[in-house]
Amino acid sequence: MALPASIAALPMYDWPEVREATDALWVSLRDAFRAAGIAAPEGLTRNRPLLALWRDPQLLLAQACGLPYVQHLRGAVRLLGTPAYDIPGCPPGTYRTVFVVRREDAVPELEALKGRRCAFNHPGSQSGDGAPRAVLAPLARGGRFFGDVLETGSHRAALVAVAGGRADVATVDAVSWELARRHEPAAAGLAVVAATPPTPGLPFISAMGMQGGAERLRDAIAQGIRVTPLDAREALMLSGFVAFEDADYEGIAVADARTRALGYGVLA
Repeated sequence: MALPASIAALPMYDWPEVREATDALWVSLRDAFRAAGIAAPEGLTRNRPLLALWRDPQLLLAQACGLPYVQHLRGAVRLLGTPAYDIPGCPPGTYRTVFVVRREDAVPELEALKGRRCAFNHPGSQSGDGAPRAVLAPLARGGRFFGDVLETGSHRAALVAVAGGRADVATVDAVSWELARRHEPAAAGLAVVAATPPTPGLPFISAMGMQGGAERLRDAIAQGIRVTPLDAREALMLSGFVAFEDADYEGIAVADARTRALGYGVLA
């Protein structure tokens, strides 16, 4: 009997300016899966709600986020690892949050942002919410550090909000910040004033019962990234793949629990 059709998605950095490169990456990954005897869909699935996508029993490959992984997906999906991105201050397989302000508002230390208005993508994001809370929790008072917060729906929109004066600081994924420096005109007037410590990057996951087994899937992913055309890898800042296990993301869960114990469970 034929296997049900699988799906794949790479939604986390699928900016319009690099969509062609994302598709090229998928072609290389798809062909590597097929060469390993793993059925793979012709193209990527786009525009599905993320939690539903990540939990789909036919998911061959998708990129998730660390905090949703430890809060909602552990035990329900197979964790494979993460792409390695060539970004400053982040060892292979890691990323971090940067605090971004208007250049003229640059401050000497993180505590100087207290009481300002913060733009962030959405609650539950590791880079927009979880990692900043872990750094700010010791500085917060009464469950609050910022004077106000603005949920924008994306890192790019958070940067635009700061550039346009609707917020004073944005908490942004470092990969998204590098993409913005290349493709978002508003980024020209912005500057990074602080960063969180690196954590494991946005994980590649598959459905728990997906064909192939973890090691075959990991080998195919590593091979697919290796043979992705150089221009596509450069556009996506891809330098390789790092295999991770569930335990590698435990630090994110521990940090989130610590911030909640300190009364700072919501970015505020």
